[in-house]
Amino acid sequence: MAGLGFFASLIVGGLAGWIASMIMKADTGLFLNIILGIVGAFVANALLRWVGIFATGTWLAQMVVGIIGACILIFVVRAVRN
Repeated sequence: MAGLGFFASLIVGGLAGWIASMIMKADTGLFLNIILGIVGAFVANALLRWVGIFATGTWLAQMVVGIIGACILIFVVRAVRN
């Protein structure tokens, strides 16, 4: 997550993953929520940059990007499994 430190990335990633799992009704644990949020933010930032949109390094912007990215990851995993 651009602009956030290590511990801030863990906190924001965990919250983003948790919110995404609530939105997508996925039953994930704390560790997977953190991974989903951090990787999701990385994926969503890459997709947004590809389109020409740059998210700022603030907590709120990275939280929104992390939620969107984590939802995308959950959707992709569900599509591959079925």
